[in-house]
Amino acid sequence: MKPAPFDYVRPASIAEACAILSEAGGGATVIAGGQTLMPLLNLRMSQPFILVDINGIAELKGVSRAGGATRIGPATRQAEALRDATLARQLPALVTALGHVGHYQTRNRGTVGGSIALGEPAAEMPATAVALGAEIEIASVRGRRSVKAEEFYLGPYMTVLEPDELVTGITYPDWPEGHVVLFREVAQRPGDFALVGMVGALALEGGSIARAGIAWFGMGPVPVRARQAEAALLGTGLGDIDADAVAALAVADTAPFDDHHASAEYRRTVGKRIFARTLREALDIRSVA
Repeated sequence: MKPAPFDYVRPASIAEACAILSEAGGGATVIAGGQTLMPLLNLRMSQPFILVDINGIAELKGVSRAGGATRIGPATRQAEALRDATLARQLPALVTALGHVGHYQTRNRGTVGGSIALGEPAAEMPATAVALGAEIEIASVRGRRSVKAEEFYLGPYMTVLEPDELVTGITYPDWPEGHVVLFREVAQRPGDFALVGMVGALALEGGSIARAGIAWFGMGPVPVRARQAEAALLGTGLGDIDADAVAALAVADTAPFDDHHASAEYRRTVGKRIFARTLREALDIRSVA
């Protein structure tokens, strides 16, 4: 099939893009990488009146540092983010997760902000934003606002974004130098959406966990923060961590579902195992548990 007819515009600024979205009255759709949108257009599952191409807006691209945080422009290509030295140094968990997003070919076009704004519950980037405490910057003709990543998602492919709003940046607060990265996912094939996945970071201080941020993907209708596991880890010495007990707490926060790929019970069982294994390997506490 071919897309339904639509008008195409390529604004040169955020203000121009927001004006177009406002005037469209909900009939416009933003395109950056198009890795999800183009198939939807071809199948006529998405039929916008106007396609707003934001690739010409320089303000929406690149990586920058400011005020103890790292900011990523939403139109930054995933492949570019993977090669960025600042992200490798400041956000190794994000770079690790990015390496599992789609395939080499799709990462050349796909954007960091596109994945985050889409809200696919089994995708790596939304969960990474939640785990690392990111904030989503949003603009419209009505003004600008910032939303915590864990408050951004309402359900599968549902976010707090209004039809006239545009994601303009994702800001990740700094984590201490040398923090520990947690990442693991189980998928049917490399590049597929995860059946079960976890991502996060742990900061150590004096042999204990001083800060924890962990989230699941593929374990509920939105990225799920492992709050009970985080709380159990905080202040705990490495020699006192019971990886299996913490994994059970982490899974208790999830709401997995049955689908044609896997059952909810499978996701819980596998989730608990990969969480415990990842925690042991990351903290080198194999003998504990």
